[in-house]
Order: sequence, then structure tokens, then C-alpha cells
Amino acid sequence: MNRRDALTTVALAGAAIAATGSARADTAPGSTLERIKKSGVLRIAVIAGQDPYFHKDLTTNQWSGACIDMANDIAGKLGAKVETLESTWGNQILDLQADKIDLAFAVNPTPERSLVIDFSTPILVHSFTVITKKGFAKPQTWAELNKPEVKIAIDIGSTHETIARRYCPKANILGFKTRDEAILAVSTGRADCNVSLAVLSIFTLKKNPTLGDLAIPRPLLTLPTNLGIRAESDRRYKDFLSAWADYNRSLGQTREWLLKAYETVGLSAEDIPSEVQF
Repeated sequence: MNRRDALTTVALAGAAIAATGSARADTAPGSTLERIKKSGVLRIAVIAGQDPYFHKDLTTNQWSGACIDMANDIAGKLGAKVETLESTWGNQILDLQADKIDLAFAVNPTPERSLVIDFSTPILVHSFTVITKKGFAKPQTWAELNKPEVKIAIDIGSTHETIARRYCPKANILGFKTRDEAILAVSTGRADCNVSLAVLSIFTLKKNPTLGDLAIPRPLLTLPTNLGIRAESDRRYKDFLSAWADYNRSLGQTREWLLKAYETVGLSAEDIPSEVQF
């Protein structure tokens, strides 16, 4: 074999290796989608005290809620069953990165998060509201809460904290591990109010009508909420979830899952303020 033939052989061998590598990347045996299909399990994060998204029956330890219905629908289309891991809003991003879960629900796609995880298209667009304790004047604007004497309870690592610190930096912001603890701070008078997404605050007040009042300060603040997934080169899982999100949102199915969860506390569509859209 002469030198030119030898170089040609090496080049062809290199091309073959590259093609094999490309084929392996296309099938992506280590990708989330392939793992779900092979294991038959879709691992999701669940968060206590986050009705109507998630509800934990303390007697049976069974989970229900709108996001559980969504997860079961997604899993069914992938030929899988749902497996849960209890987490928090702040920790579920870490759980994704650590490969403990395959899917995080109700994740707001902030620029910072986009550096470490990926997102589907939105499943909902949410409004931010305030639950005030009894006797505390309902704020008409966020500026009314931006005072040192106002104590705002939030759950650490959530977008509730992001909104409170962004629009009320002068307020006395009290951070708690969970939203349940933040709500308890309002009910006991330790805090004046709690910043929460509308879908959560409406449920909370319907379940605990003596807790306080609902305020929707101006400007009306909204953020999309998406499905969070690990960032990976195989786009099939992301594309599938985006198609699923668009399809169910446009048909109104996502809204129906939320309304079904609301029904557990006797809350109907007529109870939802007109400013709140989802």
C-alpha cells in the first residue's frame, strides 16, 4: 500500500468512527427519553403544601393534584408509570441536575435557570397575588408593600421570593423553607402578607377562609410556568414535552386539570378573579 492509499484508509476509518459516534448520539442511549422508555418510569418532583399542583394525603402518603394528573398523562404517552421524589421549589432544579428526577413541574424559565437546565414551552401563564392577614390593608400596588415596616413571608428559592425582592426591596422579607411555613407566619401574625402565584393563593384562601384576604397589586405581574428538564443534546424529550404543553394548553385541558383540583375544596371557575388567567 502506498502512502496515498494509507492516508485514504485512515481517513475512511476516521469517517466511519465519526459516523458511528453520530449514530450513537442520535439514538442517545443515555438520554432522558431513552432512560424513561427502557425503565418504564417517569421520575418527577412533588412538593408538599402546593395545592392545586400537588396534594399529599398524610394518611396514605399518596399524591394527587393537577401536576400529578399531567404527569400521569405524559407517562402514559411514553409507556411509563410515575415515580415521585419529594422536593421543594428551590431543590427540584438541583434534583434535575443530579439526575434524581426527569421532570420538574411549574418552573419559571428565568435566565439564571436557563444556564443549568432546559425548558418546554409554557404550560400556563400565572399572575402573582398577595395574601394579607386579617386587618392588614389590601395593597392596590406593589409600592404600598415596599416599606421597612411591612413583613412579607415567602418560601425560599421560589419565584415568590424573586417577585418580593424585585418589587419590595425595602420591605422586611421573611424567608421560609416551605410555602406552608410562610402561610403559617401570616396566619399567626408573624408576617403581614405572603406573595404567591394566583393558582396557589386562590386555593389556600378557599381552604382557609379565615386566613386573610386576596390582593392583586398593580402592575399586574405575570410569568410563564414551564416543564423543567435536564439540558442534553438529544432534543426529542424537550420537543415531545413542548408539543404536549402546547396541545393541552390550547385545548383547555391544562385548565381542566387545575379546575378538577380546585373542586376538592369546593372552588369553581366562578370563584376565580377575572384578572387571573391560566
